[in-house]
Amino acid sequence: MKLLFANSAHVHASERLLLKGGRGRRMALRVRYGLVRHPDHGAILIDTGYTKAATSAPGRSLLLRLYGKLLKPTLLTDGQPDAFLARQGLTPQDISTVVLTHFHADHVSGLSLFPQATLITPGAALKALRNRGTLANLRHGVFAELIPDMTTQPIEDRPLVRTGADLPPAHDVFGDGSLLALDLPGHAEGHVGLLFPKLETPLLYATDAAWLLDALDPGKAQGRLAALISDDRPAAAASEDVIRRFRAKGWQVMLCHDPAPTAYDEAGH
Repeated sequence: MKLLFANSAHVHASERLLLKGGRGRRMALRVRYGLVRHPDHGAILIDTGYTKAATSAPGRSLLLRLYGKLLKPTLLTDGQPDAFLARQGLTPQDISTVVLTHFHADHVSGLSLFPQATLITPGAALKALRNRGTLANLRHGVFAELIPDMTTQPIEDRPLVRTGADLPPAHDVFGDGSLLALDLPGHAEGHVGLLFPKLETPLLYATDAAWLLDALDPGKAQGRLAALISDDRPAAAASEDVIRRFRAKGWQVMLCHDPAPTAYDEAGH
């Protein structure tokens, strides 16, 4: 199995907001999404990043337009799904599955490009957002207009498997132990991280459980922005502790928004 991440956009924020005790320097946060090449299940996306559907497409709701003006994401043309997939010899039609970690706009806004794909996602959170009104969803940072009707399979239906001594279990997404979905609640309703235990050094993609890896170091903490936008701050703090336990066991940890390049990021983009 091969794993590669693209960067769909940059969002700028002060380090002081992201890291307790951080400086006032302005940081360009990445907005990653991933491509998995699975020997049996083909080409799989992890989230979809920011696309024009969230930032400039006609017909967006007033609330979504205001969201774009507030965050001001800068889309990267060569990081958009069609361009990224083309460099890998693929088209959007080749994507068999999208594994969705949660429902914030910077993770779902490209879903409409993949109508043929099966969506594997936190099922309870999807049901909840479908049953809520626009303003109630907004309180969770969710825009239902970005989430099209697709064939959907709940992550919760996948079997729970062990991840290691003193570590929490996770859902085996494909039943072969290659990709596991780990509950990391707090940042958003239904938020999960993804484990890749069969890589040479096992990897936890902790998605948005933190914005900066530095915030997970001993003696460090996230800035006040995390508390302001967390769906459940005590749960988020517990998830951070879970991530630290994985790091202590020798797992690599990767985040969606950390600006530093990783071994799994597409080189040169």
